[in-house]
Amino acid sequence: MGSPSSLSPPEVPMQLHVVNRKKLLDSFRDHLSISSRNLHGFILLQGGEEQNRHCTDHIELFRQESYFAYLFGVQEPGFYGAIDVASGDSILFAPRLPADYAVWLGEIKPSAYFKESYMVSSVYYTDEIAKVLNQQYRGPGKPLLYLLHGLNTDSNNFSKPADFEGIDNFETDLNALHPILTECRVLKSAFELAVIQFANDISSEAHVEVMRKTKVGMKEYQLESMFLHHTYMYGGCRHCSYTCICATGSNSSVLHYGHAAAPNDRIFEDGDMALLDMGAEYHFYGSDITCSFPVNGKFTDDQSLIYNAVLLAHDAVISNMRPGVSWVDMHILAERTILESLKKGNLLLGDVDAMVQERIGAVFIPHGLGHLLGIDTHDPGGYLKGAERPKEPGLKSLRTSRELLEGMVITVEPGCYFIDALLIPAMENVQTSKFFNRHEISRFRGFGGVRIESDVYVSCDGCVNMTKCPRAIKDIEAVMAGAPWPIKTTTIPSSSSST
Repeated sequence: MGSPSSLSPPEVPMQLHVVNRKKLLDSFRDHLSISSRNLHGFILLQGGEEQNRHCTDHIELFRQESYFAYLFGVQEPGFYGAIDVASGDSILFAPRLPADYAVWLGEIKPSAYFKESYMVSSVYYTDEIAKVLNQQYRGPGKPLLYLLHGLNTDSNNFSKPADFEGIDNFETDLNALHPILTECRVLKSAFELAVIQFANDISSEAHVEVMRKTKVGMKEYQLESMFLHHTYMYGGCRHCSYTCICATGSNSSVLHYGHAAAPNDRIFEDGDMALLDMGAEYHFYGSDITCSFPVNGKFTDDQSLIYNAVLLAHDAVISNMRPGVSWVDMHILAERTILESLKKGNLLLGDVDAMVQERIGAVFIPHGLGHLLGIDTHDPGGYLKGAERPKEPGLKSLRTSRELLEGMVITVEPGCYFIDALLIPAMENVQTSKFFNRHEISRFRGFGGVRIESDVYVSCDGCVNMTKCPRAIKDIEAVMAGAPWPIKTTTIPSSSSST
């Protein structure tokens, strides 16, 4: 019997991070020149630290801070990284490990190992930061440090600026770096796209394996377990992009199901829909894929109605995506497409334009259409400084309101859910009750929901869907009955490739 995977973990060239640093340096120098500022000083970032579980000595599996990972590709905790704005040199500062590290945790690697592995100009220890930066500085006055500090518009948390002993003797700038570095992350290089494509390939393949092995009477977490096993066993993906959502039946209308208070633990039954939102991460870069299907492998008429409404919206958006297109317009297109299908299915009544105006779409799809994707599942850069968030229901949940740009990777994830907390008020509201066919909708109470999510790269004249899952009803039913599903492997370009 052959392997259940056609894939194997690719070697990722560190050139990916060399390119990222050069991109930042060029953008940053342009910013300083336009601002009539000297091209001196250091961009300085602090990497992530290992975290213990509460007060115990249990160390959680470390995953690097995302901005630091983007620039340096460093797997290990406790590092700092600097880029000399004047010379372009990159410097890593490694933690000075105690001798007994070698007894408990393995070889203490020399500076030369990190210099070669991470393709930086030089490596020192973290207790030498102040001395080294002072020695390397060639400008007037005190050395200036550009530190990372700014708002993440998805989490409403701020980036943590680097801090070290002796920083008080430096000039610091907390404003310039964050918007420039964030915008660098928005547009992906060929190297980045290849890694995101691999994360999509292995995750798509895992979703297909889960479809094939889903049987009535299983528990939701068994689907999660199969996905995690496949992506780690065959893709080397130790990390997931986010906590898996394995929702069946009415749970599939809980948008962020799968968390500790709703832990993917229901036994699913014949006639249930499954909504599986799962994506693996490889070399920091993520995927974010949702598949919806009946757990018994056969769509009913009602399941087909809702599923095809969402699939039509998904496909309409992808066929309209290209540089310059407004993401708000794409969300409204998805809503309108779903509303038209629900009207054809006799669940809604009246004029679809009037429904869009009254924000009926937000009753069925309360979340945004998608989000930027990269090193974070919700990659930063969705709202530029000063950009207004839409305020209307549904639209206010958009994670970006930007126009699409060539090089963006963005998720397309329309859904249609039957959520009592939204449906009942809308059906009782004087303004909106006229649009609902109560009798027809009543049989969908407890149905849950459907979401279809693909990761899409915006190209120069359109877009490329990086996700390779069966989407049409006939394909899903065939795969669940054992039919093969082809996935082509993807090669990451060598360091000599163009970016």
